[in-house]
Amino acid sequence: MAQPADWPAGLSNLQKRILSAAVLLPVVIAAIALGHPYFTVLVAVFAAAMAWEFASVAAHQRVASWTSPIPMPSGRGWRLLAALGIVTAVLAVVATGFGQLDIRVWAIVLLGALATGVVAWASNRPRTLWFMIGVIYVAAPAPALVAIRAEPVFGTAALVWIIALVVAADTGGYLVGRTVGGPKLAPRISPNKTWSGLAGAVAGAALVGLSMAFVLNHTNVWMLTLVSAVLGLLEQGGDLVESAFKRHFGVKDTSQIIPGHGGVLDRVDGLLAVAVAVVVANEWAGGSVLAW
Repeated sequence: MAQPADWPAGLSNLQKRILSAAVLLPVVIAAIALGHPYFTVLVAVFAAAMAWEFASVAAHQRVASWTSPIPMPSGRGWRLLAALGIVTAVLAVVATGFGQLDIRVWAIVLLGALATGVVAWASNRPRTLWFMIGVIYVAAPAPALVAIRAEPVFGTAALVWIIALVVAADTGGYLVGRTVGGPKLAPRISPNKTWSGLAGAVAGAALVGLSMAFVLNHTNVWMLTLVSAVLGLLEQGGDLVESAFKRHFGVKDTSQIIPGHGGVLDRVDGLLAVAVAVVVANEWAGGSVLAW
């Protein structure tokens, strides 16, 4: 996906990031506040973009080094495979929005992945498994966000909490990593990540948990702080997984749909991991994590 043609020319990357955030944040905040169907529609749009991005990268002509800033897909039939991923992800999100995260949603994800595998086997056989993974990678976590928001008591607070947690983890990791430096965390996957940055990410996430505990007048402050720290660790893991995927295919960004930020997957990779973890924890505990 190319950068919008009418985006102002001559802006620095930081200016583009700020302007993009200024446009997107009010939309996201309004959708979260309003809930279904507005938030469901927003997640469906984002899921469609992510499915397209994953398919375009999976169809990318792999190169020896991480040089291409925008995927340049090659191979036959990748657009049809992207369309299958989009349909699967959107149907899974909509099914969650009009009900709950149950067997119907997982059936949609499974059937979509199988259909994608059949088409990929005929049109792009060497990448079949990648395209199937892409459907699951997008269509499973996206409904989790809708399910979290739909929780009747803590839905809005939980979504604000995990988004703030992800932002704090990214920011804390970046600031501490740049300031302290030190040994690399995974140099072959993400050369800029350090162990000190990981510690900063976990600390940032824990601080959000601590703050949320006080905002909610939580009786078990340290439990929510600990849970947030663990989620901060998972957020960094989600980021590394997406980085490994991009590096495998020799691309730097999944797209340029968000000027200054890259693709949707580039921005929400950690959020997807956190959302899945929170839904699993909610199911295990029989209620929202924020009620622990």
